[in-house]
Amino acid sequence: MASEYETVVGIEVHAELLTESKVFCGCPTRFGAAPNTQTCPICLGMPGVLPVLNKRALEFTIRTALALNCQVAEFSKFDRKNYFYPDLPKNYQISQYDLPIGRNGYLDIDVDGEQKRIRIRRVHLEEETGKSLHAGEDIIAATHSLVDFNRAGIPLMEIVSEADMRSADEARAYLNKLRSVLLAIGVSDCKMEEGSMRCEANVSVRPVGASEFGTQTELKNIASFRAVHRAIEFEAARQIALLKSGEHVTRETRHWDDERGETVRMRGKEEAHDYRYFPEPDLVPLEIGREWVESIRESMPELPDARRGRYVRELGIPEYDAGLIADSPAMTRFFEEAVGLGGDAREIAKWMLGELSAALNASGGDFESCPVRPSHLVETLSLIKTGRISGKIAKSVLEDIFGTGRSPEEIVRERGLVQISDEAQLVAVVDKVIAANPGPVSDFRGGKEKALTFLVGQVMKETRGRANPEATNRILRERLAEGTGR
Repeated sequence: MASEYETVVGIEVHAELLTESKVFCGCPTRFGAAPNTQTCPICLGMPGVLPVLNKRALEFTIRTALALNCQVAEFSKFDRKNYFYPDLPKNYQISQYDLPIGRNGYLDIDVDGEQKRIRIRRVHLEEETGKSLHAGEDIIAATHSLVDFNRAGIPLMEIVSEADMRSADEARAYLNKLRSVLLAIGVSDCKMEEGSMRCEANVSVRPVGASEFGTQTELKNIASFRAVHRAIEFEAARQIALLKSGEHVTRETRHWDDERGETVRMRGKEEAHDYRYFPEPDLVPLEIGREWVESIRESMPELPDARRGRYVRELGIPEYDAGLIADSPAMTRFFEEAVGLGGDAREIAKWMLGELSAALNASGGDFESCPVRPSHLVETLSLIKTGRISGKIAKSVLEDIFGTGRSPEEIVRERGLVQISDEAQLVAVVDKVIAANPGPVSDFRGGKEKALTFLVGQVMKETRGRANPEATNRILRERLAEGTGR
């Protein structure tokens, strides 16, 4: 039964930028360094020091704004966001308030075969906070915390959508598409497990058909797209239950407890005026030249949507398969290299999304580190095309490459896997199988077509999978038909 309430979702994404140094000082941004070893007086907020903007961080933010179809500001500035940050030593954050780098953009997503446009409200640049390590089962139950300031000052981009999503599925599709865009343009590695991409969901519900939004809650500490989906579904159900029981939804910030599968109140939700923004006095305002913006636009790589369209239009890849490859930079590089080596694009896509993806999922790897290189796959497909091995043998060859890294030709030669297509050799095996299986032979001759599949399997067993499938089928039918009139 359709719900009488509608879910409304807006997403805020924080993405750390892939610069080598921090946004306002020269400290490195390397992940995993020993705590508090990548700091200096500037990112520690010592008195008498001045920040200097990292131009690369600004360029990456402009690049993102362009990729998200935003208007890029000609004039912008930084502001101080005043708030108690236990993990930001100067106790304010340099961010942007009323003049973000990009605004009024959009991102198109696909959900259940339907395309939907999600508006982007703003893209702005700010500094990352440090990292608090809580001693306890979770942030709520922690007895004390430790702080690592290595992260403080890493360039952080905030991308804020309008509340255009109407379900957890749409929110997950939006995040997947946004991640694929950021990866494609090379501004962030988007590793949620390392905290370089984080998201917060603003969730409210309203009666179906209503134009005004309901009271929203902000969901924080969501560590995966799967958790985002679960958190939104839980929170929407919680709010609907409150409204149906005659209670009100409170504007607040809530923590997502992934283990318990529920949201928990953290604090009341702040308004913008609570942060007492004012222009950052230590940084000059930004005048962003149009020529520079256009040069960045011209240097942009092909974006996932355009790439998917090209794969469908020019290479004949099915729409869904093309989208899977185009959304992943690692898969795109593998695919492009394999096609560049002269492989059949449709076959390459089919084997990438089939056998190789299954093997990588099982091993926990990805196409970036895949032991089977594009040249291996193209060579294997060539062996199938020339009839030297069957598709079934090819799977075994790829498994071998996965474990050893040897070439397909070497594996086929050493393991004696060359396909048997010789007519006389196959006839001998077929006659042997017919003689050994009178029951299935009788069944087939009696009209049970499925019995042929069993007999083909027996031929494959006799030849260790090397029999040419097409020739085996034909010869079996011919030999079984002899004397039966079929």
